[in-house]
Amino acid sequence: MSRRSGILEFAVLGLLRESPMHGYELRKRLNTSLGVFRAFSYGTLYPCLKTLVAQGWLVEESAAAPGDPPTAPLSGRRAKIVYRLTAEGKEHFEELLAQTGPDAYEDEHFAARFAFFGQTSRDVRMRVLEGRRSRLEERLEKMRASLARTRERLDDYTLELQRHGMESVEREVRWLNELIESERAGRDQRPPMPEGSEQHKGEPGDLPRPGSDSRPDSPGKPAT
Repeated sequence: MSRRSGILEFAVLGLLRESPMHGYELRKRLNTSLGVFRAFSYGTLYPCLKTLVAQGWLVEESAAAPGDPPTAPLSGRRAKIVYRLTAEGKEHFEELLAQTGPDAYEDEHFAARFAFFGQTSRDVRMRVLEGRRSRLEERLEKMRASLARTRERLDDYTLELQRHGMESVEREVRWLNELIESERAGRDQRPPMPEGSEQHKGEPGDLPRPGSDSRPDSPGKPAT
């Protein structure tokens, strides 16, 4: 399994943990809630869904659209397929949520992981955030060293582009510092959800801004 398909499978399982969805609704949520998936098409999503069904992590169920009359067997109309997470799929997703290795904080993986921080334990969130910050600090150090070596050979526009890249990384490091301090202060702690109770209605990964009770519109695109 490629790293990119692995991100998609993770996000699909996470969204279906909230509630069953049909393919169109699922693709819409991937596009609107998780910006990293805006370039994904049905041609990518449906093979992923079929793979997850074959692995026993999802099941397909027929469901008519709201307001539609029951479909007659000979009408030729195809019932919509709804995808539902199985108990094995939920267990697998929880195992993925607990992972804190390098894949959890690389550029594309981090955006997807952050989107589901609302379903992630606090200690795991801390390890992922600190791993991401460490990775970006290493990147920033290399960028500064490279700029110092090549500054005299760069024209004004290339130099400005290099500075812009560095500023983007610096902004994300500051953002991560604020999130880590917020986690350490315990500002985002919530009472545990009772078993079987409905998930909160926010987008996946709702997390208070440091020093505020407001919610971020989105985690933002990590710097590359």
